[in-house]
Amino acid sequence: MAITTYTQLKDAIAKFLARDDLADEIENFVQLAEARMGRMLDTRSQINRVNASTVAGSEFISLPTDLRQIESVKLNTTPSRVLEYLPPADYYRLNSTDAGGTPRHYTIIGTTIGMRPIPDAVVGVQMIYREDLDELSDTQPTNTILSRHSDAYLYGSLAAASVFLMDDQRAATFDQVFSRTIEEIKQDTANSKFGGPLVMQSEYIGV
Repeated sequence: MAITTYTQLKDAIAKFLARDDLADEIENFVQLAEARMGRMLDTRSQINRVNASTVAGSEFISLPTDLRQIESVKLNTTPSRVLEYLPPADYYRLNSTDAGGTPRHYTIIGTTIGMRPIPDAVVGVQMIYREDLDELSDTQPTNTILSRHSDAYLYGSLAAASVFLMDDQRAATFDQVFSRTIEEIKQDTANSKFGGPLVMQSEYIGV
């Protein structure tokens, strides 16, 4: 059966488990699978873009709440300027004064991004970043991973369920299928970046 929604996923998990006493636990199994996928997956659908603005005289602006990893930070100036990331220690060492100007560097501190020299004007900022997995719920019934890779959700949840049930054999089986599915997703993502798998060709010229 097709699995494209949270409800369909929970129904499929229940059918695989064939247990009537685990209905309250199934959502936990899904969350555990999502936690694993969130650490393992790096797909195109997780790349996002957000625009913000600096505040004159203020060093920090807030990061997106779903941020996992920053890819690039660009000032929307003319010409545009891509900022260089520095770890906090280097960021403050190379920008030791509070003088204002056009930022050259950025760093991440907590849930904020700092820019130095401290902006002396309002400037547009574009951030390209990788976002966390959109977790499924009754109000978020689907996401890109579920619609494209429902098997990852299913087998990841079943692996978590088998651990809960202390069924080592089924846990190992489902975990193996889940891990293979994750590798296939990673390969699919890599192929999409480079236009398909690399194929070695040899040329033979007869004489």
